[in-house]
Amino acid sequence: MKILNTLMSMALIACLGTSCSPILHPFTANTLRDVSNSDDNLKKIQFYLSEDVVIYRDATHAKGDIIAGKIKIVQGREVEEVRIRRGTPGVFLFRVKDDKFAVSFDEGNDKRYLTFGPNPKRGGTYVLLATDWQDRQGKVHYDEKVYWAAGASAFAALMVDLDKVRKTETLSRVAGGRKVQ
Repeated sequence: MKILNTLMSMALIACLGTSCSPILHPFTANTLRDVSNSDDNLKKIQFYLSEDVVIYRDATHAKGDIIAGKIKIVQGREVEEVRIRRGTPGVFLFRVKDDKFAVSFDEGNDKRYLTFGPNPKRGGTYVLLATDWQDRQGKVHYDEKVYWAAGASAFAALMVDLDKVRKTETLSRVAGGRKVQ
């Protein structure tokens, strides 16, 4: 009996814990039409990422040192990586084109944004866009620099807390009848 009570208590806590979290849906071209497609309305929407996005910049530096009359080239490698985790909230900044826009997931820096647009192969879902895809890596611009998005980041989409309210209002009244005068 003690085990049953413990299990029921744990189930109740789990239900209460998950009932407060938003239920996320993909942001699609249809969703964009439903919110009247104005920039003011887009700025009011809280976006989230569906998948982790990992972008990196690879810079190889060569430094020449003169040692005992010889030039020694030392190769150093520096990789700058930015990781934006699944579920990270983001905000609309501006339109890149009519149906493509910049979303920032970084507090306080409007230069750090990613571009998203509708993908017809995924039902118009807004996905991460790159200027060029090569060998499962996409070239993206972030913080005014060129980064590469890892292959799995290509599946990242914008999600929204879509509260579908199916409310039907019925105004009813009963006719009292009418008599001849």
